[in-house]
Amino acid sequence: MNIEQARYNMVEQQIRPWDVLDLDVLDLLFKVRREDFVPEAHRALAFVDMEIPLGHGQTMWTPKLEARAIQELVIRPTDRVLEIGTGSGYLTALLASRAAGVVSIDIVPEFTAAATQKLRAHGFDNVVQHTADAALDWPDDAGFEVIVLTGSTPLLSDAFKRRLKVGGRLFAITGEAPVMQAQLITCTAPGAFRSVTLFETCVAPLINAPHPAAFVF
Repeated sequence: MNIEQARYNMVEQQIRPWDVLDLDVLDLLFKVRREDFVPEAHRALAFVDMEIPLGHGQTMWTPKLEARAIQELVIRPTDRVLEIGTGSGYLTALLASRAAGVVSIDIVPEFTAAATQKLRAHGFDNVVQHTADAALDWPDDAGFEVIVLTGSTPLLSDAFKRRLKVGGRLFAITGEAPVMQAQLITCTAPGAFRSVTLFETCVAPLINAPHPAAFVF
């Protein structure tokens, strides 16, 4: 397989048609090598338009979803980012390439360990990783300019919105299968938020994601 041709085809045939047109984002996809973060058994699928299994019931996002999220978040070099769900570490690398720093949390120790090794090997020294259950919140008094939930959540915890600084952006996929919505939530003023629905999709839920209270008869 011609790796660079496959990468080019991924960008031109999958990502651009999904309204990812920011040249800086497209350039980033050529710089951060996706195949290095894909599990060895699935390396040949690194540029395919599919969710790649990671184990523990989790998957990598499709390339177009990764790129679209990065574009929508408009990450600045001064931004501090919170990522809930490290997974393969590839989205972590994309975030870290654009931000001042990333705090990445995953409930699966194997994901944290593997991603730490890969990120260090690629020279990312602005990522702090933790193994913990952060589906409901991640306590941090400093707050964040960007928050990304990499798994879906039937109910978005208000705690994440409270972690946003004014001007901060939160990307989350909410709802339940078969139809979920990707949302971009912006903190417009202390305690005030604007939510925009970007598109419909369907991804694996965060482990221990909150659910709406059920009616009891």
